[in-house]
Amino acid sequence: MERLLAMTVLLLNRGRMSAKELAERFEVSVKTIYRDMETLNRAGIPVMAVQGISGGFEIMDRYKLDRHLVSQGEVSSLLAAIQGVTQAMEDRTYSDLQEKFKTLLQPADKSVWESKGGSLVFDFQPWGQGPAVKQKVTLLRQAVQDKHLAKLSYINQDGTENARIVEPSALVMKGSAWYLQGYCRMRGDFRMFRLSRVTELSLLPESFTPRDAPVLDGYSWNPAWSHKEECEVRLIFRPEARYRMGDMFSPEQIVPMQGGDFAVQAIFSLDEWFYSMILGFGDFVKVEHPVSVAQEIKTRAERIIALYQQEC
Repeated sequence: MERLLAMTVLLLNRGRMSAKELAERFEVSVKTIYRDMETLNRAGIPVMAVQGISGGFEIMDRYKLDRHLVSQGEVSSLLAAIQGVTQAMEDRTYSDLQEKFKTLLQPADKSVWESKGGSLVFDFQPWGQGPAVKQKVTLLRQAVQDKHLAKLSYINQDGTENARIVEPSALVMKGSAWYLQGYCRMRGDFRMFRLSRVTELSLLPESFTPRDAPVLDGYSWNPAWSHKEECEVRLIFRPEARYRMGDMFSPEQIVPMQGGDFAVQAIFSLDEWFYSMILGFGDFVKVEHPVSVAQEIKTRAERIIALYQQEC
């Protein structure tokens, strides 16, 4: 029954799918998929079979699932997610959407939700960021919807600042930071702009025709963005740094050593983010190799010491 319900939802969301695609998705045989389609039809769900190369199974356009097929727990989870978005963005659309979803709760569950909230909390408002970020998000969301150009004053990785004319495509929250995906007319390509590095922002009256942007699903870091060489680095961390290592590295990269230390060996782009990250651990980490990276860390540390020696 769980498979049949999941299959119904999938067909409603994606439209036509072949028997082979469904079989691979649900890890059953094609023969089982045909039997499932017959079962759904007998249950009153209008599944149609379309023949040909681009054929497959689909559900008639006007069919809708009954709202009671969504459990109270699922509704609570959706409400928690919507509430998180509402707090991060100054947009009444999401607060109205939250009220609509509350109508799906049973009276007792609704009373508990309004008095205590859900057992799952999504907070998309980054630590230490005030209303300025919300204002940027609201303005850029309007630019995405209305297809208007945005003018940014943007701080680059080398510390320089320049003006960019951008065709906004989408807003992305990655971790605890907001980013704008957009076509940069200066670079002639799509770029990701971190909103905390945008010092000035304004919308231009000129509109644009949207371009085909890179797919955002599972968007991951592209090493080419840093414009720096990549290198395999081995780091040795003291036990006192263990609680912070999980914020930077995946569990499989962290290897316990005899004596209580931890080793991390991974490929990094040798850019400002990397060196700032290492220096941020203070004397809790040592670069074991390569020697050139260890020397760069030493040089930067010596420059820091020199700053304070001048004052003494």
